[in-house]
This record gives sequence, structure tokens and C-alpha cells, in this order.
Amino acid sequence: MSTLIRIESEALTVEVSSLGAEMQSLTTRDGRAWLWNGDAAFWSGRSPVLFPIVGKAPDDTLSIGGKPYPMKQHGFARRSTFALSASGTSFCRHELKADAETRAVYPFEFRLTLEHRLDGHRLSVTATVRNEGADPMPYGIGFHPAFRWPLPGGEGKPHVVVLDNGAEPPMSRLHDGLLAADHLPSPFQAGRLELEHELFDADAMIFPDGAGSGLTYGPPDGPSLTFRFENLPNLALCRSRAPRSCASSPGTAWPPMPAARRSSPNGRSPWPWRRATAPPTAFRWNCRREIVVAAVFRATAGRG
Repeated sequence: MSTLIRIESEALTVEVSSLGAEMQSLTTRDGRAWLWNGDAAFWSGRSPVLFPIVGKAPDDTLSIGGKPYPMKQHGFARRSTFALSASGTSFCRHELKADAETRAVYPFEFRLTLEHRLDGHRLSVTATVRNEGADPMPYGIGFHPAFRWPLPGGEGKPHVVVLDNGAEPPMSRLHDGLLAADHLPSPFQAGRLELEHELFDADAMIFPDGAGSGLTYGPPDGPSLTFRFENLPNLALCRSRAPRSCASSPGTAWPPMPAARRSSPNGRSPWPWRRATAPPTAFRWNCRREIVVAAVFRATAGRG
């Protein structure tokens, strides 16, 4: 049975479940909710972590050491129960370790740590992957948060995603759940994309390269969410099927990408991703996502 832990700062309150170490709510002191509510009629997720793969493997099967292993979309971490290893007023840390169940589908001695930490209007989520075994350990990891669309206080206003680097990164799409080989023109113009539901008719918009390490989501001159990414070079934007209810997820990012179509001659995933080598010392790798909630409209004062 999952348990819920609450952490707080002077500006924010966050609830995190032991199931998947998944954030369940993000609210400001005025009581407004910023995270998607997990309505199972559309999408029951709220902010899952994706491990040890991001996306879908061909035939839901991975080939490791020449042996097939079943692997569901986005991996098993989001449906696993994490242990609470440390907590305080403004932070909590959960861990997932290899066991008999995970070894049956992923034969590696891993330790995955998720930390949620608040500081004022800032939420930092840090994932640490550790290989505690003797063999190289291929893996992928990603964050998949979903936020409301429109944001609280932004009702009736157009919402935009603005990349910090002002780029126009080429876009890829999924075909049968796998990453298509061709690149499409970027929907961004000078780093700015105004969100329309029609953009997601063909599922997620994926940006394998060039999206940078930060973005802002929200209506111009209104409430906003600002994201910063460390060791997360790729970006995807998607939404649930709920009409006018959420953008799922401005700010999803991951080091690997979903397996490409026809990615290997035997149709299995060739693990073209990060590899955690263990000897002579255990491998440890961090990635972090920061979210800054700007809940108050900004205005400048002038003389009449």
C-alpha cells in the first residue's frame, strides 16, 4: 500500500507518493493547484519517473546479452514502491533497489534515488542512478510531469512554451509508439511556441536535440512555470485527451529517446543509450529538474 508524504516551503506544498516516488500535488499558499489531477478517465499519471527505459521498446522486449527481456512502456519504476530513506520539512528522498522482481525483466544491480526539495517558489527534483553490480548497465531515465492547461489565473489566455536558448529545434514524431527516423520542421519560432490542441493530434512532439536546458510555460504576462534541466538534453511535449484541462508535460526531458523504428536487425532495442559502468568503483549519475512557480502577475509602476 502506498504512503503519502507532504513537504512545504513558505510558498509551496508538495505531496509525494511512495508508489513510483511520484509527485501527487503542487500547490501554492493560496490553495491553487498547478499539477494535473490524475483523472483516470484521461490519464492517471501526474508526474511519473521513467526508468529503465523512456518510451516503448519494439514488441515490448529488450535484448540484453542476447537474451530477450519483457519491458513495458516507460519501464517499471513508476509502478514500483519506493522506500523513504530521508525526509524533513522541505524535502523527501525515496529509493528503489534491484530485487527478484526487477531482475526478471532487467538483470542489473541498480539503485534509483528520487529527491524532491523545496526552496521558496522553487521545486528541485533530482534523480540519481547507481550501478552497484559488476557489469555495465544500460538504462534510460526521464521525468514526465503534467501541468494544468490553463494554469491557475491564466484561464481564457493563450499559453506559450518559450525556450531559454531561443532555438527552433527540429521535431520528431512517434509511429506505433516508436521514434520515427525522419525529422520535421520545428513548430517553434525564435524559441516560442503558442500551444494549440491540434499540435498534439499526432501524439507527442519530440525534440531530440537543440531544445536547451530551460523553458517557461504559461500565458504571456501571466502566471508561469519555469523549468531548468541538468543532464537532460532531450525534450518532449504532449497532452492528455482531456479537453482544455492540462498540458502533459511541458518540460518532459530525458537523456535517451524512445527506441527508433527498425532499430536493430532482430527487432529488439539495441540499448543505444547511457551505459553505467561499475568497475572499479560503483557508477553514479545525477539528473535534475527545477520548477519555479511564478504565481503572481508581474507589473511595472510608472508615473501618469
